Amino acid sequence: MNYQAVVRNTTGQIVPNSHVNFKFSILANSINGNVVYSETDSTTTDQFGLAILKIGTGIVQSGSFATIDWSQQDFLKVEFDPSGGNNFVVMGINQLMSVPYSLYSQQSGSSGNDASIKTLFYLSLK
Repeated sequence: MNYQAVVRNTTGQIVPNSHVNFKFSILANSINGNVVYSETDSTTTDQFGLAILKIGTGIVQSGSFATIDWSQQDFLKVEFDPSGGNNFVVMGINQLMSVPYSLYSQQSGSSGNDASIKTLFYLSLK
């Protein structure tokens, strides 16, 4: 999963060209749910303070990204250390929401109806 953030310091100023660490956790069923997967990621912000990461490719702390049960109501917990260390501060917890296309693709293996696929593709282009 792609993740982007603009890194700012405590006074709101953009932090360019700096090494930073993130910790991502997938929680099951609620903001207080069990951690089913957790990883840490390091990156360097660009000249605009932008950090670009791919969740699922970091250093695994617990669980396995490949075995996450995405049918649950999963939540993403984002933690951050602006100094590039391991003193993470919780930045937020948000529910991972599905889009109609992903809900449809969940069933695509059992459907042989090409017309409905074409209709869905057409609607997604609008």
